[in-house]
Amino acid sequence: MKKFTTIMNNEVTEIEEKRSKFIASIFYVETIEEVESNINKIKKKYYDAKHNCYAYIINQKDRILKRFSDDGEPSGTAGSPILNTIEKNNLCNVLIIVTRYFGGILLGTGGLVRAYTEAANKSIEQAGTVDQELGYEIQVTIKYQDFEKLKYYCNKNNIHITNVEYKENIVCKLEATENEKNIILSKNMYENKVVNILKYDVLKEKYIRK
Repeated sequence: MKKFTTIMNNEVTEIEEKRSKFIASIFYVETIEEVESNINKIKKKYYDAKHNCYAYIINQKDRILKRFSDDGEPSGTAGSPILNTIEKNNLCNVLIIVTRYFGGILLGTGGLVRAYTEAANKSIEQAGTVDQELGYEIQVTIKYQDFEKLKYYCNKNNIHITNVEYKENIVCKLEATENEKNIILSKNMYENKVVNILKYDVLKEKYIRK
């Protein structure tokens, strides 16, 4: 998968249905380990809740992994609606955990499905969405006099500078698509007097936000 949509921010939202409180926690995740860590954190945070239901979809080495849990709710009333909500929003690398505090009134199967779906939808709306695509983290070394030129170029072309180190020269880490990487590292950058890159390294392949 070279491109997909995910969430912009981790968020916590809440709805109430017939005195039952549903707290939806949404996370950006890339690995099963991150999924498990966040589930454990939520279970510790809401240790007195009766249910911590969840669903996730992650892209791991071009394999789409999906899973959900009803965590004691009637089968198909919690985890599955959360997963369906993630899928309907065409999201990936997302974990949603909905914690329920029982309010004393039974909601029934339909009521539970509606409540868990609404909580999941509200968390996605609150988190916002963004596109991610396969790209690279690259490191470039430039002279101090070229730094403003590089910042201007990156800002104009929506290329993120993720880190700057001030040494004998300036060392910057950038996130770029393959096409952007090829342009930045080409001789044209120097010949067209955009910026003179003294040294570069392609550090790793990674998903970047655009």
